[in-house]
Order: sequence, then structure tokens, then C-alpha cells
Amino acid sequence: MPKAGSFSIKYIVKPIETGYWRPGADYVGIIASAVKHRLEDGDIVVISEKAISVARGNLIDESKVKPGILARFLACYWVRYCWGYFLGPICHFKPELIHRFRTYPKAAVAHKQVALENVSFLQALKPTSEGGIDLSNVPFTYASLPLNDAQQIALEIFNAIRRIKRKRFGVMIADTDDTYSLCGLHLTARPTQMKGIHSFGGVITTILGRLFKLKLRATPLAIVGCELTTEEALDIAEIAHHARQHGAGRTAWDTAERFGVGLTEVTWEMLESIEHKPIVIVRRK
Repeated sequence: MPKAGSFSIKYIVKPIETGYWRPGADYVGIIASAVKHRLEDGDIVVISEKAISVARGNLIDESKVKPGILARFLACYWVRYCWGYFLGPICHFKPELIHRFRTYPKAAVAHKQVALENVSFLQALKPTSEGGIDLSNVPFTYASLPLNDAQQIALEIFNAIRRIKRKRFGVMIADTDDTYSLCGLHLTARPTQMKGIHSFGGVITTILGRLFKLKLRATPLAIVGCELTTEEALDIAEIAHHARQHGAGRTAWDTAERFGVGLTEVTWEMLESIEHKPIVIVRRK
């Protein structure tokens, strides 16, 4: 993974703290207001997919999901034993995360059922972030689902900013899920319609990318208002990811540990007590 400092030669980065966006938040208005006095010609406004997804109410309550036999197998055996003792180590996951795979909670069978129903079997075979489904920085038993219309949402945000700020700029929606790069070939495990980035194989991409230690960066999902090469888009998504940090935690485990509660006991109020930076302005030097 590129170091954050490796981008400092090319870019100036300005993360913007706006607070946590609950479902129903006017995220378009919040973004436009937050950047209108900061935007300069040539800037790229990068927004977290997760924050938009939560604000749009693109959530599913996993406590209401009835898991099937396959979901039970994935949670109770596949993640615990295959990822915990074989795939996790050879894919160079950190020991802490491998331990979490080995102690994967049986209650997570509902999460695997959500992955099977909303993305695909190959995505559900991943140990975390299946197809862009995310449990971190969301409360209780909710899961954040990936956006299906990221390009249209990016255009809506771009038009809202353009109405109040007549500058040349771009808008990008990005996700922290990894894109792996090798000799100009860019592969991601999650669905994306970005030109130049190929969504391939779900878990297969994750295994190959991590096994061979391919260059990995955050994944741009939509770009409006500017022309970027695939390399530029990946670099900008990655630097925004570093600048944004992880809110209440990188994973659902981290979020729960931060507040000293169980995995399903994180509340909206707990999340609102943490600094959140869903918007990052990236500026070429």
C-alpha cells in the first residue's frame, strides 16, 4: 500500500469534519455548504460511499434476516477455519484480524445471509466487506449496503456545488475496499462501473491480490466534472481514505471496542460523539 506521505509531492489534502450523517440527512446540502468557501479551480471533492449510503437510509437490519444453511456454514466454518487458519495467514492479514476470524461470532450468520442475498456467493466468501457491505460506523444490527447509483449521486452533488460555486472541480465517490494493481491492470473484488477498473471474482481477487502483495488502493466508484486517468483516480481515492481516517473504527470490532460494548450495542449517539470527516478536498500542487 502506498504511504500517505508518498502523495504529498503531488497533492494538498483538506479533510472536512461535518459530524455523523444519520439516515435522512441532507447530505447534498451539507457537502455543498461545507466546500463552498474552500473550493479552488481544479479541486476534487471526494466523498465517502458509506456516509452517503447511511444518509440515504441504504441500510438493512440484520436482526430481521433469517439465515439459511449456506450462511451458517460460511459464518461457523468457512470464516473461522478456512480464513482463520489457512487463507488469513497466506493473505498476510494482521494477527489481530486473523484472531477475529477464528472467533467469528455465530450471530454473524445473518450478515452472511445478507451478503448472499444482496451481492453474490463469491462476495459472501470474503471474510469482511462483502461486495461493499459494511458493518463499521453503523449502529446496532444495521449493515450499510453499497450504492447502486453512485454516478447519478455524484452528478447530483456536482450540480448542487456548481450552483453556488462557479469553479472548475470534480466530484468523486470512493470506497475503502481495495483495488489491486499490476502493470496497468486494476482489479477490485467489489462491484464498480468505473472505467479502467475491473470487478472480478469477488473473493478470488482478494486472495490473489493479497497473496502476491499487489499494490492496493481505495476504490473510486464515480467521477463527475473532470477527466482523470485510472491511476490518478486510484491515487486520489487512496489519499482521501488516509486523510479521512476511520471514524469510530476501521472494522465493526474496532468500533465496538472503542466504546467498550458488544458488536450490536453501538448506538447512534456513540457514533455522533466521534469526529467524522466524510468529505476530503484533494488539490494538485
